[in-house]
Amino acid sequence: MSDGTVIVIGGAEDKIRDRIILNRFVGLAGGEDAIVCVISTASSLGHEAGQRYRAIFAELGVRTVRPLHAMTRAQANDETFARAVRDATGIFLTGGNQLRLSSTLGGTRLAEAVLERFRHGAVIAGTSAGASAMSSHMIAFGASGATPKHRMAAIAAGLGVLPGVIVDQHFQQRNRLGRLLSLIAQNPSLLGLGVDEDTAGVVGPDQVLEVIGRGSVTVVDGAAAETDAWEVKGHRPVMISGVVLHSLPAGYRFDLRRRHRVAQPNLKALPGGEAAASS
Repeated sequence: MSDGTVIVIGGAEDKIRDRIILNRFVGLAGGEDAIVCVISTASSLGHEAGQRYRAIFAELGVRTVRPLHAMTRAQANDETFARAVRDATGIFLTGGNQLRLSSTLGGTRLAEAVLERFRHGAVIAGTSAGASAMSSHMIAFGASGATPKHRMAAIAAGLGVLPGVIVDQHFQQRNRLGRLLSLIAQNPSLLGLGVDEDTAGVVGPDQVLEVIGRGSVTVVDGAAAETDAWEVKGHRPVMISGVVLHSLPAGYRFDLRRRHRVAQPNLKALPGGEAAASS
């Protein structure tokens, strides 16, 4: 089996109207035949967060939805939690605190079971904190602002579903360009993905990201950049020069492996569909 699909959602996805992002997740998971597990470990709302998504996915036609609220590492290592995801076709990680998510699940049976399902073709989606935790290198916390500065953000290990990138969410709404630039200055081998609210990047087994939703995904490529990040002290501004930046609205696609935009957008995903493209 090939790897499944990853959906990184910038948070605040539409849950009431068109529900473009949640509908895409359900479709990839198998529609009404999907088996969806909702992991709400990141959320301070606890079981309530899981039950909310259970109701939403039921409205979208999914017959089997299992909320899992593993709050401790002991629970995340419990065989019953791991078994609950072993036949899942879709796994959804809620928002909340990504450090709580990674420090509770990292290296546990439940995390391994999630990765195993992904390797067998399941779709794994995360919103807000859940999106941050998808990558191997995860933004644990940090400051806002457009100017990159030293010590602007801290990195922790994520779940590793989407290696080679670092994901930031609520991107435009919380003014997070600076911290993503500062992290790419320090880690130029990684590709920075800044995802706006009610926006998602859908990454298939071919490692091509397609943007869906209301906003944009900002891609920060520092492979050819120069920086003085290694010698800056305290919280002073960091020089980074030669970054390649892409801002991609719905319908546009980006090859994460080759680090370039795919020339032909998906016209049906553009606002207004094919009519908008031809007008």
